[in-house]
Amino acid sequence: MIPEFQPLSRLETILYGLASIILFFAIWTGLSTTGIVPRQFLPTPYEVIARFVQLLSIPFAGATLQGHLLSSVIRFSEGFLLGAAVGIPLGLLMGWYRLLDEIISPIFDAARFIAPIAWVPFAALWFGTGIGGPILIIFAGALPPCLINSYRGARFVNRSLIEAAQMLGTGNTRIILEVLLPASTASIVAGLRVSAGLGWQSLIGAELIVASTGIGYMMVQAQMNIYTTTVMSSMLAIGLVGFGIDVVLRWIETTVRRHGLA
Repeated sequence: MIPEFQPLSRLETILYGLASIILFFAIWTGLSTTGIVPRQFLPTPYEVIARFVQLLSIPFAGATLQGHLLSSVIRFSEGFLLGAAVGIPLGLLMGWYRLLDEIISPIFDAARFIAPIAWVPFAALWFGTGIGGPILIIFAGALPPCLINSYRGARFVNRSLIEAAQMLGTGNTRIILEVLLPASTASIVAGLRVSAGLGWQSLIGAELIVASTGIGYMMVQAQMNIYTTTVMSSMLAIGLVGFGIDVVLRWIETTVRRHGLA
């Protein structure tokens, strides 16, 4: 007999989460301090945090940590917004116009399985180390979730809403803007959250290869000189910023659902 799942209380969830974090850092510290893994390649958590704080005021590879992060965030914002600006309207249009869906779907279904990092050679050839290369790669990662969720939101709109609008003589453009878009909002926001995660990951991969500034570029320079604390500090910064982006989008998603905009 399968036992029933008992949901954890809020306090238990917090305690288990803290326990897992403590265990993680304990194992990390043990591996480093005992010499199982040389400290040159696995510094202690204290050394990483100390280096993280140091990089906030001392430039490395041409800029401080927040300077590199700012470059990365600007690139991410441009690529992410471009992906949303193309993906959301196109997804809604494909969900409404069957002919457009039949034309674009075969191409999109093939292209979306190409990993964003696979566009790096073209980005390097077309844009060099300029800002266009990373934006192209972020766009490649951010576009599919925006388009897919917008399309699904439009396809699964309550048909009675559409029929009511058509009975009142509403044109296609107004139906898309006043019926499909509001009814698809929750799905679109969920897609934006996935899109942001993929876009941020794609950015770091792009900066490892086709950028002269940014947190990914900083990691490459540190790795070349075996500055492991700097590499791990960069990884910590990447995680914190990515988590912050997800928290904001999760709050927007929760707000949308709470106010019944689904």
